[in-house]
Amino acid sequence: MVSKPSENAGAAAGGSAGPSPREGVGPATPVAVKILVAGGFGVGKTTLVGSVSEIRPLQTEELLTDRGVGVDDTEGVEQKTTTTVAMDFGRITIREGLVLYLFGTPGQDRFWFMWDELSFGALGAVVLADTRRLSDSFPAVDYFENRGLPFVIAVNRFDDGYDYTPSEIREALDLSEGTPVVMCDVRERTSGKDVLTTLVRYLLSVHEEATRADASAL
Repeated sequence: MVSKPSENAGAAAGGSAGPSPREGVGPATPVAVKILVAGGFGVGKTTLVGSVSEIRPLQTEELLTDRGVGVDDTEGVEQKTTTTVAMDFGRITIREGLVLYLFGTPGQDRFWFMWDELSFGALGAVVLADTRRLSDSFPAVDYFENRGLPFVIAVNRFDDGYDYTPSEIREALDLSEGTPVVMCDVRERTSGKDVLTTLVRYLLSVHEEATRADASAL
């Protein structure tokens, strides 16, 4: 352990006294925000976390085996050979002083029991959607709505996906008017970062609205 030098150490050595404890303080600790990335099986959660993370992402993907036949619904994503069995984890700095910690949830029904643990302490979520299988987004939408956790819908563009407009997707998922719907390509870092920036802005607007509501109630 390195001991802290005395304030008068500089004067004792023949120089001027050092700075007071409040002077020359380094930058404030960045604000850390926990964000969930959820959605159906094979929608691109692992890809999104991996493409935007500024650190080497933690991934828990395992090969699909015959044991999943009849249990895991792979309709529409038959070419997928791996699945997340625990979570994905990554980190991205949105701007100076604001860091997002991303937790990707497993998409298969049999792993949904982990969502409660992963969502603990989260301030918001990204629900990834695939226009070929929009119904797969309902469980995530219901989960976050029931818990009052703000979220955005990020529609991952697949080459053979349907060209729905954001308003059509909003209607199909029965979303509230204020919930943002963003079109994206999770393989591209810039596109993924735009999704997260949209979420941060939405979280700020929700916080400001709640603050005004509390103030008016006084």
